[in-house]
This record gives sequence, C-alpha cells and structure tokens, in this order.
Amino acid sequence: MSAATTRSRTARTPAPDRLCAEAVDLAREAAEEAAAPGEVGEHVSLVSEGDRVVTHYFECLDPGYRGWRWAVTVARASRAKKVTLDETVLLPGSDALLAPEWVPWSERLRPGDMGPGDLLPTQAEDPRLEPGYTGEDEPPPNSVIAEMSEGIADLVDVEDAELTNRPPEVNRGAIASVAEELGARRARVLSRYGLRMAAERWDEAFGPRTPMAQAAPASCVTCAFLLPVAGSLRQAFGVCANEFSPADGRVVSLAYGCGGHSEAAVMPKPPKPVPHALDTMRVDEYALRPVDDDSGSVPARPDGPTEDLGHS
Repeated sequence: MSAATTRSRTARTPAPDRLCAEAVDLAREAAEEAAAPGEVGEHVSLVSEGDRVVTHYFECLDPGYRGWRWAVTVARASRAKKVTLDETVLLPGSDALLAPEWVPWSERLRPGDMGPGDLLPTQAEDPRLEPGYTGEDEPPPNSVIAEMSEGIADLVDVEDAELTNRPPEVNRGAIASVAEELGARRARVLSRYGLRMAAERWDEAFGPRTPMAQAAPASCVTCAFLLPVAGSLRQAFGVCANEFSPADGRVVSLAYGCGGHSEAAVMPKPPKPVPHALDTMRVDEYALRPVDDDSGSVPARPDGPTEDLGHS
C-alpha cells in the first residue's frame, strides 16, 4: 500500500472555509434571534465541521447557563458566494454547569421515601424473592384430576415392583390448610439473597458494631424485652419491646445492646418502715418536778407537804 493511499484514508479536518469563517455577523444575528436580548456575548472561536461548513461559538451571558456557548453553524454550496445559515443551538463548554446524570427511579429510591398512597412495584425477576407455595397447581381432593392422579400412582405401584417402601399418601387438602395456617400460601417469598440483604441492613443499624452496643452492659440475647421472630432469622434477630430503648419496635441483632437491658441495673427494694405502735391502754407517769436521785421521790415544797402529782 502506497503512502498516498494511506494519507487518503486518514481522517483529517479540512481548513475552515474563508467565506464561512468571515460570516461572524450572520452567525451573531442568528444567535441573537434565538436567544433572549443581551444573552449573546463575544465571539469565542470557530471550528471547521467539513468542506465549506463552519461553526461559530459565542459566549452565553445568561446566569443560569454559566459556561455554555451559542453555537451557530453556517455553510455554503460549492462555487457559491453566499453563506447560508444551517442551525443554532446552545451547547455546554468545558466548564459549563451541567445537571447530574439521570438515574432511574428504581436506583434513586431510598428507605423512607414512600408516603401514603405511593406504590412500589417489584420486578418479575427480583433477586430478593422466589416462588412460594400457593397450592394453585394442586388439584382439589375430590376432583377428576385427583382421581386420575391416584389411578396413575396405583398403576406405577403395580408396574414397579422394586419400590416397596413408598411413603404413605398425603392428603393435599391437609397440606394446603397447614400451609395457609403457617402463612406460606403466598405467590412469592423471600429468597436467600433477600434474607441476607435484610440481615445486613438490620445488623448495620442495630448490630454489635454500633456505638450503643459497644457501651451496653449486656446484649439483647439475655434481655427480657426481646421478642423472638419466626423463621430462619430467629437465631440472629428479634424485636425490641422496651419503650425507653432507642430500638423500641425495631428489629435488632441478638448481639445488640443498650442501657435499657432488663438485667443491667436491678433497683433494690426500699426498706419498709416499721409501723408506728400506739398503746392507748396504758397511762404513762410523768413527774412535774425533778425526781430525787437517791429516794426517787419528788422534793417537798418549802411551804407544804410533798404531793405526788404524777397520777391523774
């Protein structure tokens, strides 16, 4: 391959057409017509877009479009002397103020964003969910399909003599009633992925690594206010029922803890005061004058005999 052929196949930007490059006034008039009055600034630069096609850039003075530029593209036909207008647009520059990249609503949604009346549809292939047992595929116990199934099962028992220890027949109606009682008759249930994501989220909010749990005197596994949950998460989580705890009504890890532990500080019972004893059947004797230490009697008055005034 020759060098000339290589150069012909190499993309190159042609030099700006002279007549198109000189059509600055035409480009400005087009920009001022498209913009509001006073929003077109100085001529910034021009770029050759192809043969006889040039784009002129003007500064945008609108405060809401800082760093944007008015781009006006002009062109002319081959061997023509008149330059014509192609298009006028507002384009962002290198330092333009741009809106953030658009993110789908499913990725923008955060916990707590839903309000009354809002609906949050789940995807058909949501990895957090998996099909549950609803009993819809099972025929009713007394239906024709159930009788045919029983006949086929009997035929299989006769033909296959090796299967001698087959499990006993199970009543399909009983399975459906038990499943409904346990709450399993749902179209979809949590998958292992959904359980793990929920466990990680709860453990991050009310787990052993939180500052509250680090300063707690004991963990929730020994607290009387812990209500156990059902299912496989029972071994790791429960619900707090202490109204004074910061986790009241929340799912907490068994390794979580707070100062509201039921056995953290058991207050001793205050001592019961002794009941007051009042004897109304006996009369106490009180001397009106000091008693003589030696005789135990009241000293006599100077002007008269001694009187015993201690008795009523």
